[in-house]
Amino acid sequence: MGKQGIRYAAKVSLDTPAAEQDCLHNRWHPDVPSTGTIKNGEVVKIECVDWTGGQIGNNDSADDVRDVDLTKIHYLTGPFDIETAEPGDILVVEIQDVQPMQEQPWGFTGVFSKENGGGFLDEIYPKPAKAIWDFEGIFCSSRHIPGVRFAGLIHPGILGCAPSHEVLATWNKREGDLIEACSHMNRVVAEPPQPRNVHAGSADADLKEKVGKEGARTIPGRPEHGGNCDISRLSRGSKVYLPVLVKGAKFSVGDLHFSQGDGEISFCGAIEMAGVITCKFTLMKDGMEQLGTKSPIYVPGPVEPQFGPGRYIYFEGFSVDEHGKQHYMDATVAYRQTSLRAIEYLRRYGYNDYQIYLLLSCAPIQGHIAGIVDIPNACTTMGVPIDIFDFDISPHVKAEKRDLGSCAFASS
Repeated sequence: MGKQGIRYAAKVSLDTPAAEQDCLHNRWHPDVPSTGTIKNGEVVKIECVDWTGGQIGNNDSADDVRDVDLTKIHYLTGPFDIETAEPGDILVVEIQDVQPMQEQPWGFTGVFSKENGGGFLDEIYPKPAKAIWDFEGIFCSSRHIPGVRFAGLIHPGILGCAPSHEVLATWNKREGDLIEACSHMNRVVAEPPQPRNVHAGSADADLKEKVGKEGARTIPGRPEHGGNCDISRLSRGSKVYLPVLVKGAKFSVGDLHFSQGDGEISFCGAIEMAGVITCKFTLMKDGMEQLGTKSPIYVPGPVEPQFGPGRYIYFEGFSVDEHGKQHYMDATVAYRQTSLRAIEYLRRYGYNDYQIYLLLSCAPIQGHIAGIVDIPNACTTMGVPIDIFDFDISPHVKAEKRDLGSCAFASS
């Protein structure tokens, strides 16, 4: 008998509101009802909506980016019970494929307003902006950032198992402590549980209310379970080893990306898309003890866009901010400066700063910590691939200013 087709563990609708679909949820909580069961050793396909649940349109205005409701995100598909999974096990997830939805062959990258999500450079670039990317097989291009075409390293931004009640309480305590300690900073440093727009799959009203009061936001990755780690190289062929914290594991996945640069600097900085991920699930019984780990481990797959030796330009940044203030070993300040050096360089070809900001967020750039021992300056680098452009950006070639259009902006 021939091999059977791969089973869909969950299918989503791009026409039905995400909050009305029982296979989706947008908070981490152990009591979110499971949407199905996956066998140990089984390969399944799982469909995902984009992380906003369809709030962003394929158009030439960034009003939707300006007005996006961040209390709704991220919409994840799941949770799935893995047969025989128990706390202390490791769930091995092999990512076999990720593809866009056939009926939606496009994605988006956005700069969120400083007042609504912000981004890595929001002090300098506070305006909402976006770029739409069209997919052509493994390649993508954008009418909003002309002169660029590249192969995407397609991957899930979020995957993880549900926290136990004890782990959830730990998250809420330590993030609550941080919010209190940083109340003088006049900026959002973490998001506490948010009952508004909570979605808990098929939960009844009482359980939904409980998840709203206690459930952890999906915004940050967390050391106990992974979550929103946005690791671009966690692509096809990769394996991730996830700690199991509750009976059944309660695995969820979402926030699929067609491509992303290291750091995803504009916050909505990958090429965000709806799509389908194919995974194989295998349990390592007592795996946490066997591996000596309390946090996820991953092994990258064999698929990655290839740029030859010498085909990157690397920019440097240090712990001295744009106002000339010295910081002590601050890699965040350094990477901001690295990003600004790249923006200054690419501006010479005719792009506006927001186009470059979006591009550096989603193109396959390489971000590295080069030095973190030489007081007082951490040094970070950003490698920009030369070959994603259809003109030569090499330093020895004189820059020629072109008409390179504009990304989409919000109406004032």
